[in-house]
Amino acid sequence: MEEATNKSDDYIVCYAPTMITTNGVWQGDNPLDYSLPLFILQLTLVVIATRLFVFILKPFRQPRVIAEVLGGVVLGPSVLGQNETFANAVFPLRSVMVIETMANIGLLYFLFLVGVEMDITVMRSVGRKAVASAMAGMILPFLVGVAFSYLLAKKTDTHINQGTYILFLGVALSVTAFPVLARILAELKLVNTELGKLALSAALINDVCAWVLLALAIALAENNAASLASLWVLLSGAAFVAFCIFAVRPAVEWLIRKTPEGETFSEFYISLILAGVMVSGFITDAIGTHSVFGAFVFGLVIPNGPLSFTLVEKLEDFVSGLLLPLFFAISGLKTNLALINGSYTWAILILVIFLACIGKVLGTLLIALLYQMPIREGAALGLLMNTKGLVEMVVLNVGKDQKVFDEESFAVMVVITVIMTAIIVPAISIIYRPSRSSIYYKRRTIEISKSNTEFRLLVCIHTPRNVPTMINLLEASNPSKNSPICAYVLHLVELSGRTSAMLIVHNTAKQDLPALNRTEAQSDHIIKAFENYEQHASFIAVQPLTAISPYSTMHEDICNLAADKRVALIIVPFHKQQTVDGGMEATNMAYRAINQNVLANAPCSVGILVDRGLSGSNRLAGNQVSHHIAVLFFGGPDDREALCYGWRMMEHPGISFTIMRFLPGEQAEPSCPQQDSNNMDGPRMLTVQTDRDIQKKLDEKLLEEFRMSCGSEDAVDYVEKVVNNGEDTVAAIRSMDDVHDLFVVGRGQGMISPLTAGLTDWSECPEMGAIGDLLASSDFAATASVLVVQQYVGQVYPGTETPNGDDYIDFSHCSTSPAAKVYS
Repeated sequence: MEEATNKSDDYIVCYAPTMITTNGVWQGDNPLDYSLPLFILQLTLVVIATRLFVFILKPFRQPRVIAEVLGGVVLGPSVLGQNETFANAVFPLRSVMVIETMANIGLLYFLFLVGVEMDITVMRSVGRKAVASAMAGMILPFLVGVAFSYLLAKKTDTHINQGTYILFLGVALSVTAFPVLARILAELKLVNTELGKLALSAALINDVCAWVLLALAIALAENNAASLASLWVLLSGAAFVAFCIFAVRPAVEWLIRKTPEGETFSEFYISLILAGVMVSGFITDAIGTHSVFGAFVFGLVIPNGPLSFTLVEKLEDFVSGLLLPLFFAISGLKTNLALINGSYTWAILILVIFLACIGKVLGTLLIALLYQMPIREGAALGLLMNTKGLVEMVVLNVGKDQKVFDEESFAVMVVITVIMTAIIVPAISIIYRPSRSSIYYKRRTIEISKSNTEFRLLVCIHTPRNVPTMINLLEASNPSKNSPICAYVLHLVELSGRTSAMLIVHNTAKQDLPALNRTEAQSDHIIKAFENYEQHASFIAVQPLTAISPYSTMHEDICNLAADKRVALIIVPFHKQQTVDGGMEATNMAYRAINQNVLANAPCSVGILVDRGLSGSNRLAGNQVSHHIAVLFFGGPDDREALCYGWRMMEHPGISFTIMRFLPGEQAEPSCPQQDSNNMDGPRMLTVQTDRDIQKKLDEKLLEEFRMSCGSEDAVDYVEKVVNNGEDTVAAIRSMDDVHDLFVVGRGQGMISPLTAGLTDWSECPEMGAIGDLLASSDFAATASVLVVQQYVGQVYPGTETPNGDDYIDFSHCSTSPAAKVYS
């Protein structure tokens, strides 16, 4: 293989067609002289470099695009490529053709996936505000691009048409990357806000406009000499789009109709569509627009539904994880930062970044003033619209291939892309923080919720396995005419780097109900199960919602939604599930971390449900419900909350109720250590003792109210057990009948009781409390589900002060009898 250089520094590369695979190092061959082993090494290095940057940038919440471009820059002439030995061995010129071809195939299929996942029908329902924001966010940066093109004109070749140059620069600066923006909004928890919905709608319009302008720019660039040829390119491009809409889409719909609902699509159909992507790319390349335009349009005409979901599942990981980073890495490899020299170029670079950002922000601020949006929201929208990504990198690469950009202009534009996208997350975090703390509501616990008002719950679901017991628990919660139940059912979905997650985000943002059921059968089952329950039950409203987050921040979505909807109780599933032999095994340890974070940050009471099949089957008719529920009462705010929830359930005609109160015997250790005469911490000990006295008084009053109200009812058992230590307590619980379906217990945080002494020493899950952990353990051979309740305490105990300063408790939450305020 031979390389020669002529006087104009253009390289002539000669290929030896036999040098594809090596005979092996033992035969004296160098694997890097052969195209296949060299390509494998290049691909491996690219994936390692990009993954390393993904890991480094993760704490800064930066999009994956930045990591992929930076990975390429490091491997390219800017950093490692400065070493000639490395550059000639790993990225020699003769390998460029292979790596670029593979990168473009990856790009082709990725843009096909972007088209498949983009719901074009949404554009019909987009409001005027989104259209205005998109247009304003494109026009001003486009004008900045025009001005910038004249500033850089003296540094570029004069053979290129100035109009084409302006068009490429304008598109590159004015475009908004829809998939990257969706990811950023999900990271910032703004997807379901008005701002997030508006930004996504505007980005969708912006993206489509960018593709139209890109097709126009390519047509002009490839045929800058003959305007008639450009016209033919545009006309044939329009004909291709029409063919896709009026011929390809009906054919694909026919394929979908041929496949019975619920059946998988045949390999033949899938292969046909994947071949269609290649054919579309070939046609658009042949007519003079870029091949990616054909793949994108072909993806756009595939209807949303089971077929799009199947295509995404089959292609996503291979294309996004392996081939697409190759394209971004190629962009980085073409970028030589050393070419950006001289104070003039750097001054222009900084000026363009500033002006393009300000252009978008000013454009959206005008729209914000026009539609009377807050100024901060307008500025935040402008910043979000500065998100760059795939489309811009395509524009730049095509521009460089068509000789519209020289090496220096290309490097400048890549730096602009990376910096403009990188500043978004920190800038938004400073400028725009939706005020969560301002949400104030009183009824944050069951104990202080009135019996004649709506009872609001937030039910969290991980998998369809959680659904039957949650539905039975809702039915057992006694929805009635006096106190109907409003249940917000939150399906928790992990946000991965996949664009399929972006589709979910997009559709969730577009509709009141999430369109997750189009992409995940799981969500479909969950939503249908709860909707079916709502139709058959009385006095209950179910609203399905979706939270798409990384597991590490999922608790924020849960807590924010609970505060927004003003719920009194959040119910989350336990992280373990029952096995066939009756034991408990962990499903996903990330669920445990979510539960711990929810307990620590919830704005209301929390219940963790250990699912052992509440009554086994899901019987929907209210009059058929038959549950035996037991509340174990030791004292303290959590136990009172558990009793109040049990009390609410007890009023259901199909429920029998047992309350077992545990009292300390004579041999029990005193609940509070005596104050030592040498202890200088006297006031603190006194406060602890006073607090304990208050708690005891509140316990007694609640139990007295319960006995007065319900003591005579046949379905209620009130039992008192005298125990001296943890061992006695365990024995008493084990002695209970096996008839109970559900134990409701308090978590008992902050309460040190001699009755549970020693139980916490062997605790597997301390977040469940001593008794909750015992009941949830595999050792406790029971078929009863367990609900561990933590009461929201806040700054003061509920009902400890009246307006005039007296202590009182409002018992109107629990009793069906007229409410009575008990003053001390």
